Amino acid sequence: MRAILSVWDKTGLVEFARGLNELGVEIFSTGGTKSALEKAGVPVRSVGELTNFPEILDGRVKTLHPAVHGGILARRDLESHMAQLVKQGIQPIDLVAVNLYPFVQTVAREEVSLEEALENIDIGGPTMIRAAAKNFAHVLVVVDPADYAPILEKLRSGKVDIPERMKLAQKAFQHVATYDTAISSYLRPKDEIFPQEMTIALRKLQDLTYGENPHQEAAFYKEEVIGKGEPGIAGATQISGKALSFNNILDIDGALRAACDFSAPTIAIIKHTNPCGLASHEDLAEAYRRALAGDPVSAFGGIVASNVTIDLATAEEISKTHFDGIIAPEYEEGALSLLTRKRDLRILELGAVAKGKSAALEFRRVSGGFLASTADFTAEDLHLRPVTERQPTPEETRDLLFAWRAVKHVKSNAIVLAKDRALLGMGAGQPSRVDSVAIALKKAGDRAPGSVLASDAFFPFPDGVALAAKGGITAIIQPGGSVRDEDAIRVANEHNIAMVFTGMRHFKH
Repeated sequence: MRAILSVWDKTGLVEFARGLNELGVEIFSTGGTKSALEKAGVPVRSVGELTNFPEILDGRVKTLHPAVHGGILARRDLESHMAQLVKQGIQPIDLVAVNLYPFVQTVAREEVSLEEALENIDIGGPTMIRAAAKNFAHVLVVVDPADYAPILEKLRSGKVDIPERMKLAQKAFQHVATYDTAISSYLRPKDEIFPQEMTIALRKLQDLTYGENPHQEAAFYKEEVIGKGEPGIAGATQISGKALSFNNILDIDGALRAACDFSAPTIAIIKHTNPCGLASHEDLAEAYRRALAGDPVSAFGGIVASNVTIDLATAEEISKTHFDGIIAPEYEEGALSLLTRKRDLRILELGAVAKGKSAALEFRRVSGGFLASTADFTAEDLHLRPVTERQPTPEETRDLLFAWRAVKHVKSNAIVLAKDRALLGMGAGQPSRVDSVAIALKKAGDRAPGSVLASDAFFPFPDGVALAAKGGITAIIQPGGSVRDEDAIRVANEHNIAMVFTGMRHFKH
């Protein structure tokens, strides 16, 4: 047997090469891989001995040669192929172990130049991988160091069967596809949001016990992004607690998005992806208390997220209620010590929070395809257009802005009631907007009078405004744009409600 080993990630390389050598495999290599093997005392020959041609163009051309690719691509079951190898003096290559230049890591550096990025695009490596993967029935292709030991074991037993070879080939093609996706993403013009063709590179973080329901299978994948990427749950570290479930991850993500949408210290409590508690306050413990008061019954078993470091006082408040998980940028030592006493509580640390408008695309699966959109965002300098006789007071304006930022995190048709930068009640996911108003008022109870209301889209009829007035709402923020806007404005004026239009909506289907 003959093998070509040429890897950037040298994890397990020496042990693998030694194992191959013990099996009588003749090893050929290039550059740093060859040097590492020579330093470890593993017999290795230069690929140049196969090609009888030196590396040229500063190493850009090493393995792009018929002596390499003929040896890889020749079908051993075709006499004509093998005869051509003999005629050309080419020896078969039986194993290719290659992984690629660290393009993603290179371009993640802020100071990286285009020239340096281009020099880290591997050409020979992907070509050998693809050639070996195409001819997997005769050539073993290994791109993952985790496969070294199993492959050695199978070689020692005398055979690597076709299903295993096919699995390695699939893995190899996916390795190259992920690599090419990263390069394409880097070279794509920044103003080309939706290219004609696009791939998404994903790397599995973990298998999950089950999906949304126990009869469904599931796994958690992290998107391989160019640059530093945006902080998110896929980059969080779980400090303690039970393993994350599919639904945990959805709810933690929802809580994180809601809390991090605010610049002031904010606590979000999420249940079934909707915020049942949300509040901002300079004292984080007070923000938590106000968030919990939004719906303490629904909060039980939910997820808590903070957009700032959780201190001991806040941890003491959190520990009084049962939650499934908590996520924050960091935890004070005392806070973490207290929270980890709850062995089942899933505690995640983020390290940083995303600020400002997201550059990432949002994807939704539909039958046979995907929908893609830019992320919804709320501008910091949002222009409010008063449309009623009474304009909102400064206090109402503050709460209207809070409610408007909160309502985008609630499933449409969404209604949010707020006061003192705290969520008092919300109606989510109702086909009728007036039903959402009724639910929000019911949740707020006797706290509703004097609060403000946010609607994620316009009121198609004035009945929602009339019901809000009956519940004691003093100010409303909504996009406007209905053919019956004047009817809604008239009802608001009749009840001395201040109403402002934003000119944009926040549907969350």
